[in-house]
Amino acid sequence: MDKKICVKFTGGREVTGTLKGYDALMNLVLDDVDEVVRDDEGNTSARPLGLVVARGTLLVLVSPVDGSEEIANPFVQAEE
Repeated sequence: MDKKICVKFTGGREVTGTLKGYDALMNLVLDDVDEVVRDDEGNTSARPLGLVVARGTLLVLVSPVDGSEEIANPFVQAEE
């Protein structure tokens, strides 16, 4: 609680925000939320959303922002 988390949803949306609450169905209440927007060239920008209630049925990934980093997928075939 009260920690920054990253949440990925079905459909590809991704947000970061402060976890304020949750329930048994994994519905989340997030504050100070920023949606990560990526364009076709791979550039990222943030769009502020404020307070968000996220339905648990739409969640794909919930992870802490601190202490996490993206790693390369070892199962992807290298293009020649």
